[in-house]
Parts: sequence; structure tokens; C-alpha cells
Amino acid sequence: MTDSNKTSETVMQMPSDHPNRRSLLKMAGAGAAAFGIGAMINTAKAKPLSMTTEWDKVFPKSDKVDHEKVSFKNRYGITLVGDLYLPKDRNQGAMPALAVGGPFGAVKEQSSGLYAQTMAERGFVTLAFDPSYTGESSGEPRNVASPDINTEDFMAAVDYLGLHNTVNRERIGVIGICGWGGMALNAVAADKRVKAVVASTMYDMTRVMSKGYNDSVTLEQRTQALEQMSRQRWEDAANGTPAFQPPYNELKGGEAQFLVDYHDYYMTSRGYHPRAVNSGNAWTQTTPLSFMNMPILSYIEEISPRPVLLIHGENAHSRYFSETAYEAAAEPKELLIIPGANHTDLYDQLDVIPFDRIEAFFGDALV
Repeated sequence: MTDSNKTSETVMQMPSDHPNRRSLLKMAGAGAAAFGIGAMINTAKAKPLSMTTEWDKVFPKSDKVDHEKVSFKNRYGITLVGDLYLPKDRNQGAMPALAVGGPFGAVKEQSSGLYAQTMAERGFVTLAFDPSYTGESSGEPRNVASPDINTEDFMAAVDYLGLHNTVNRERIGVIGICGWGGMALNAVAADKRVKAVVASTMYDMTRVMSKGYNDSVTLEQRTQALEQMSRQRWEDAANGTPAFQPPYNELKGGEAQFLVDYHDYYMTSRGYHPRAVNSGNAWTQTTPLSFMNMPILSYIEEISPRPVLLIHGENAHSRYFSETAYEAAAEPKELLIIPGANHTDLYDQLDVIPFDRIEAFFGDALV
């Protein structure tokens, strides 16, 4: 076991094939959205589905855990749908638990479910859930995000776990993946019930939407994006339905490598799921508005004295998000850089994701 008060940092040079400013700005559209604001188009409004009872995950079902579909409400009255994983070899009560969310634009049948099931195999009660307005969770219109509501979603998951009869509510941790890594850090800074947090391959969605990749967006570009989205609100109000961005992760050629990596996860048998925003669906065009003026990591140091573990790939285009968060966080904290890994390797590659370290981290913290 590693001492939870130990500070660990790995410092490396950014890889030579790190996306350049032009490709990142191209990806960021006008600089406002992490995945581009896109053209003024309307798509058919996707309806939330009822809870499916069949196993429709992108990973195989484990014979070491019990699984059940659950639902619960957040503070805003939105019903969230989740997958609860429990170790088959368990005692009633007094078990540690983990709420798991992400990536941004994914569903619980993808990466968060894999993390949750794997940690349940290792002795934790885990809950992977769909954020508000996405997947099987409720909320209209569909496929819209909010830094406030999505932070609340994590807290609502903690509510649910703390009331479950197998869980010791004083032993709850959180795992956030990709854009939900930032949401997790924000939630734990405010929610003092959570005893420890892991952010894997983390994005700060408020930072990338407002400033673009590597903070490269100019004031003029930001202003143009806000002008576009502000006027789009009139269009949406007149139409009675929101316009959506172009479909995500469809390649046309010439994209930066990290976009190819996203496609290879979300649009192939490796990770495709029809309910995922990132699997050929899209956020509303005005989704970035609530992210533009709301930095979610302003209070990250207030997670202390509870421990933080940040995990990132050496070759990930997004690595700077974890490095900046590490610098801003207070003790105890650890930054774990995975040699040779890119951003999406930490979505599902079982030989890359450091589950042994994650288990030890929570084993130390949730005592």
C-alpha cells in the first residue's frame, strides 16, 4: 500500500507529435467548444430510452460481480439511471463504494461501466451512471450539458450510495474519466462526504470550451463564438427545439491523431454505443454557453486533506489538464503518468489502466 499522504509527480516533455495550434483550433471550432460548435443545423431530437434489461455494454459481463439497473433523482429532480455493481463475495453492510462517471459525451455502457465493474471485482460497491439529459437518464431537451448540473449528478450518485444497505457511507470515493474527471474534482471539492477522488485522463471542460486547446483561443474568437451561440438561442426559441452540432467523431480525412483516436473508440466495435453523444450523435449548439464563464477547478485545493490521484497518459494531447490540476491541488496528491499511453488508452485498455494503483489508493483512503 502507498501512503496516502505521499506526493508524487512525474515530469516529462510533451511528445513531438503533440497537436499543433492550427489543428487544435480547427478542432475547437471558433474556440468555444471542446468538440466544435459546428454549423447551424438541426437534427432529430433523440428521446430518452426506458431502462434496458439486457446486457448492452461494450465490455463483457463479469462473473465475479452482481449487476442491477437502478435509478435515482438529483437535486434538480432529474431521474438518473445507473448500473450498480456489487462483488459476489460480500458481506451485508460496511462496504466501501465508488461513484463513477465519464467520459464527457459517453454513457455508462462504455468506459465508466468498465471502471465500475473492474473495481467491483476488487471489492468495492460501484455505481456508473448516465449524466442528466443523456443516455437513459431523463431531462429534456436531449444531449445538453451543464457544469453545475453535471457536478450535481456526481453528488446525487453519492446520495444513492450512502443510502444503500451494503454501503458504509463514510467510505465513499469518486472516479471521474476524461471530462468527468474535472466534474469529479469539482464535486469532491464541495461535497465533504467523499473521502477520495481519482481523475483519469482528465479534461477541464470549462477551460477547453472557453479557451480552446492549450488556451490558444483569442478574445476575438471567444467573442465570435458567444455571439453565434447567443443568436442561436433566438433560433432555438423560435423553433421550439434546439439545433445540434454536427455528428461527433466522423472522420473526413486530415484530422489530428487524437481525433482519430476518439473515432477508433467511439465509432468502432471497440466502444461504439448508440446512446452515446460521442458515437455519431452531438451536443446542442448552445451547450457551451454555461461552460464559458464558469471555471470548475477554482476550488480544487479545498479537496485537501482528502487525497487526489490524477492519472494521465504520457502521449495524451490532454495531459496538461492533469498537470495544471496537480499544481493547483493541495496535499495529499499524486500525478501518475502512464508511459506511452494516449488519451483514449485509459478508456478501456486493461493492460494500461493502473487498476492496481487505483485499488491501493482507495484501499488506503476509504478506511
